[in-house]
Amino acid sequence: MKTFTVGSVTFGGSNPLVLIAGPCVIENEAHTLKIAAELKALATRVGVGLVFKASYDKANRTSVTSYRGPGLVEGLRILAAVKQATGLPILSDVHDISQVDKAAEVLDIMQIPAFLSRQTDLLVAVGKTGRVVNIKKGQFQAPWDIENAIGKVLSTGNERILLTERGASFGYNNLVSDMRSLVIMRRTGYPVVFDATHSVQLPGGAGTTSAGQREFVAPLSRAAVATGVDALFWEVHENPAQALCDGPNSLPLNEVEAMLRQMLTLDGIVRSHG
Repeated sequence: MKTFTVGSVTFGGSNPLVLIAGPCVIENEAHTLKIAAELKALATRVGVGLVFKASYDKANRTSVTSYRGPGLVEGLRILAAVKQATGLPILSDVHDISQVDKAAEVLDIMQIPAFLSRQTDLLVAVGKTGRVVNIKKGQFQAPWDIENAIGKVLSTGNERILLTERGASFGYNNLVSDMRSLVIMRRTGYPVVFDATHSVQLPGGAGTTSAGQREFVAPLSRAAVATGVDALFWEVHENPAQALCDGPNSLPLNEVEAMLRQMLTLDGIVRSHG
């Protein structure tokens, strides 16, 4: 199993569970800094490695009128401010090769969105930065298909790769989580992340936006931790009902600590039994 460290956070092998968390999209600087600071304090209390995530641009929103974020320049400035204020590693999506070089100046983990997991030029460009690459497996892909995406990044000489499961398309406006996928992807030798909050998304389920089933985040997260995943990915917001993106599947910030303690207890049991 590949292992690598980003800041003070180590992924893979027998290392403890990592949390990747933050709001779906950057809403404004003050809000982003506030959530990052609260998540860092929470992570310190419970003793978990934390990566902060937020998107500077959500290019795959359901409607043309949906809020996408502040954009590349302003969004990266805000994420750089988060890094300076908290010292946390930063993850965000990269949607186009024109964004890669600028994003690599700030991001510690560059994420390939699930809808773009077959985009060869994007995977290669991100791989060439030498940054950690988080490949989200497409909703339309089998777990073994991820090896082709891995190969595209490896062609650049970059072996710092994370693989993320975020659910598979199941009929219309629905996703299903196949826990076998987590085991299969981990056999590649790369750390695996379970994106629990996107796995309960109902894509386009509200017409011009996606809906979601937040009540299933905890049980699916427990199931994923029981398989031995290396990290959980949770989108959080202090008031999901007012979130500008993915509110229905985001976790309320005040519920995160209790859930996380439960996940870490389960992770400890799983790892103690090999």
